[in-house]
Amino acid sequence: MSRGVLQPSQQKLAEKLTILNDRGIGMLTRIYNIKKACGDPKAKPSYLIDKNLESAVKFIVRKFPAVETRNNNQQLAQLQKEKSEILKNLALYYFTFVDVMEFKDHVSELLNTIDACQVFFDITVNFDLTKNYLDLIVVYTTLMMLLSRIEERKAIIGLYNYAHEMTHGSSDREYPRLGQMIVDYENPLKKMMEEFVPHNKALSDALLSLQMVYPRRNLSADQWRNAQLLSLISAPSTMLNPAQSDTMPCEYLSLDAMEKWIVFGFILCHGVLNTDAAALSLWKLALQSSSCLCLYRDEVYHIHKSAEDLFVNIRGYNKRITDIRECKEAALAHAGSMHRERRKFLRSALKELATVLADQPGLLGPKALFVFMALSFARDEIIWLLRHADNIQKKSADDFIDKHIAELIFYMEELRAHVRKYGPVMQRYYVQYLSGFDAVVLNELVQNLSVCPEDESIIMSSFVNTMTSLGVKQVEDGEVFDFRGMRLDWFRLQAYTSVSKASLGLADHRELGKMMNTIIFHTKMVDSLVEMLVETSDLSIFCRAFEKMFQQCLELPSQSRYSISFPLVCTHFMSCTHELCPEERHHIGDRSLSLCNMFLDEMAKQARNLITDICTEQCTLSDQLLPKHCAKTISQAVNKKSKKQTGKKGEPEREKPGVESMRKNRLLVTNLDKLHTALSELCFSINYVPNMVVWEHTFTPREYLTSHLEIRFTKSIVGMTMYNQATQEIAKPSELLTSVRAYMTVLQSIENYVQIDITRVFNNVLLQQTQHLDSHGEPTITSLYTNWYLETLLRQVSNGHIAYFPAMKAFVNLPTENELTFNAEEYSDISEMRALSELLGPYGMKFLSESLMWHISSQVAELKKLVVDNVEVLTQMRTSFDKPDQMAALFKKLSSVDSVLKRMTIIGVILSFRSLAQEALRDVLSCHIPFLVSSIQDFKDHIPRETDMKVAMNVYELSSAAGLPCEIDPALVVALSSQKSENISPEEEYKIACLLMVFVAVSMPTLASNVMSQYSPAIEGHCNNIHCLAKAINQIAAALFTIHKGSIEDRLKEFLALASSSLLKIGQETDKTTTRNRESVYLLLDMIVQESPFLTMDLLESCFPYVLLRNAYHAVYKQSVTSSA
Repeated sequence: MSRGVLQPSQQKLAEKLTILNDRGIGMLTRIYNIKKACGDPKAKPSYLIDKNLESAVKFIVRKFPAVETRNNNQQLAQLQKEKSEILKNLALYYFTFVDVMEFKDHVSELLNTIDACQVFFDITVNFDLTKNYLDLIVVYTTLMMLLSRIEERKAIIGLYNYAHEMTHGSSDREYPRLGQMIVDYENPLKKMMEEFVPHNKALSDALLSLQMVYPRRNLSADQWRNAQLLSLISAPSTMLNPAQSDTMPCEYLSLDAMEKWIVFGFILCHGVLNTDAAALSLWKLALQSSSCLCLYRDEVYHIHKSAEDLFVNIRGYNKRITDIRECKEAALAHAGSMHRERRKFLRSALKELATVLADQPGLLGPKALFVFMALSFARDEIIWLLRHADNIQKKSADDFIDKHIAELIFYMEELRAHVRKYGPVMQRYYVQYLSGFDAVVLNELVQNLSVCPEDESIIMSSFVNTMTSLGVKQVEDGEVFDFRGMRLDWFRLQAYTSVSKASLGLADHRELGKMMNTIIFHTKMVDSLVEMLVETSDLSIFCRAFEKMFQQCLELPSQSRYSISFPLVCTHFMSCTHELCPEERHHIGDRSLSLCNMFLDEMAKQARNLITDICTEQCTLSDQLLPKHCAKTISQAVNKKSKKQTGKKGEPEREKPGVESMRKNRLLVTNLDKLHTALSELCFSINYVPNMVVWEHTFTPREYLTSHLEIRFTKSIVGMTMYNQATQEIAKPSELLTSVRAYMTVLQSIENYVQIDITRVFNNVLLQQTQHLDSHGEPTITSLYTNWYLETLLRQVSNGHIAYFPAMKAFVNLPTENELTFNAEEYSDISEMRALSELLGPYGMKFLSESLMWHISSQVAELKKLVVDNVEVLTQMRTSFDKPDQMAALFKKLSSVDSVLKRMTIIGVILSFRSLAQEALRDVLSCHIPFLVSSIQDFKDHIPRETDMKVAMNVYELSSAAGLPCEIDPALVVALSSQKSENISPEEEYKIACLLMVFVAVSMPTLASNVMSQYSPAIEGHCNNIHCLAKAINQIAAALFTIHKGSIEDRLKEFLALASSSLLKIGQETDKTTTRNRESVYLLLDMIVQESPFLTMDLLESCFPYVLLRNAYHAVYKQSVTSSA
């Protein structure tokens, strides 16, 4: 079509600009990904690093773009083998380059059409047209520059084409043009400077329209401060007035975008720099503000060096080169500090804005422009900092390291959250604004137009009708608004009215353009708030590494409250993806997820470490209140009374607990104060949002803290036991309980900072500690204490170093040559056992009982073996207890008598320890669940005698779990019943059980000869623990005869008869050695009866005269008085 008959309305400039800009961004994304893939040895196409193809690739690149296949068979032989694979795997790369070429063709065609139509550009009037035009030029320039940075482009294109030639007998049809384009654009800007000579007029006009906008946006922080920019409260009287401007969309236009327009635009139409002072002024201002520009993501363009290289070969440009050098010096000297001050101002301005809007969200209506200006300004400063921090040699490093960047991002996120939350408020305001004001004013403007062609008239009438039909009820009903058609119509109208010889020229009706730009902004406030947020505050540039900034934020206590801004930025990442490059969605999505996870995890770890430090301090303070620390104070008080002088003079007086709480002034800050401050700051961040959605995954920051607290609490509890396997040392249960309670008090206080359920943490952790292993398979305090009591305490009892003192209800160290490393009483008295029950709970105590029973069952197994060895003798003794001479003869035939008694004593000791543990458990549960315990007690006490034994055992098991004593120990029954031998019949088993009782009964007299068997009234027992036999005999008999369904009462009567006759016999002995502790042993009979629920004193009286018992008690008490005297 010749220029004379160009119809602007048929050129569809608006549509082409929209489509090409979108496609250009897509192409940039694809080219960027190709560049990154080629730069990564792991992602690079394998053919480029294949040693077999190395010579072929070098040959292709050297000859590019020529194709020579005939005379180079040797070099290309390997290529022949892999041609089909090359075609398949390099097709995506090749056709992306073809798409770039086609894009270039379309852009060139559109730019020629725009020149032919002599389009008028002014950013303040036809904003959309000018912006899209300048965007297209920058996208096109950037794309060609990025393409030239792919070093492997010739190799990829050449390889594909050679493979095509070998397969199809001819080159790809696009190859000649594509190869030529690659060669032409080796130096893209130089080539484009020649290419843009015809477009200079249109481009320079568009750029010069920025002289009203760019300098106004590129002011110093002091100028912003003096103008009280973004402040809602600087003029209270105008607070409700709508924020207005003749150039609404220019107010939140990205400074970064404008600088790219100016720098690349004036490089392409550089001639205007020599002829127009305004152009030169804009150019120099842009060059002084930045040292590098962002091409795409982390690809940058170093302005000064590149511009100088381009202009150095152009005659008469010495002045421009001098300007560039001066600007470079100015940028290096002042740009860093200028942008630092801007960020400082924006932090306070955004904080004020966010605070006021949080209190009065209704102001989002009239002051919406301020919000988007604030977001755009802050985003520009953040992007500037990121770009320059990584790519510039700094004169002052401080200007490029901003430890407060998190605060600025945080306030941006706060403003974004306000817009999302109060979107309906803004919709109500602007729906009324559009219908009640904008429609009226636009209608008047249209009526006053001197000329208005039919097409333009129809479009503008539709604008007025669309706005007039709006109402608040639509917002209340949740109707979805869509003004995209209206905005596209305005874009089209700009194109129709901006060409030369247009019937209605927008250049002559600037008021109409400015009014329509304002209306378009108002429509976006109704239907495109999310898109506006992306346009003004998208920080997806952060999808590059920014972990260092996060670490700096956490290290600075005053900034840790803003650390949540980093995970929130991860929600932006997906907005940088494009539908033309779907393959990178997964990569960016995964990165956003991994970064968000890492940030939240680090925040939770930091909070956990602070909480742990506070817990350690609190545990130290609570440790000072332990009873053991008051001994010195009591000692000093006693000495004071008796006026004894102890210690050296001038010895400092020990500080009393609580002294740390006495402050002389408010300025004194303790370590605990610092920890609490740091924790409250960090917890504010963790508690800031209940959850966040990143790439369709929901993250809950508080859950990270909860899980970390659970893990640390578990480790701390186990750590506080201070268990040392080598030395067998362990913390006293009461001390551990004190520390755990201090720890829990601190953890409960966390609920003041963060909305987490700390009770859930306690339940999860403390319940796991009642089991043998926790959920990670690690040992718990239950397993550690069970192991210690069994392997250390009770083993030393068996070795004769410790005795059980019934009077004290504790195990006590005996004086021996080798002193023990621990004091048994400090681990086994009532208070310690209660503390142990508090810590382990019913489950843990049940595990302890089961472990004790396992040891008893192993002793019983050995006892049964001894019975089997002596079965014939015992059988005879069982029936001959009334024949003293025969009994004496048979007794001499018995073997391992001492072993039987020793093993029974060990069983008694274990059962005594268990009764201590059960009693402590009962006391603890009676405090915690008195009604439940009393109900269980009642249930146990009222089992009818005729009840089936299985049912009775179930009740006993319940009672035992609550710490109540039972006639028959269910745990012991379970342990012993698992021992049944397959080779022995039940009758034989029963006989062995009966003979075991006989064996013990007839062996008892031998105890009298033992020096250690003397009864001590002070401890109500014997130093060799034989008083524990009473418990062992009763419990073992009850368990064995329950298992074998025998009569417990009958068997114990038999035992009593045998034992009494055996003991009466030693009353006739004259050998003092064998009878030295006869009276002490007599008392065992009384203990057995007292201990037994099945035997009575009447029964004992029938077998053993009570007078002997009375005399025995008298003798041992008399003996103890004599020995103590």
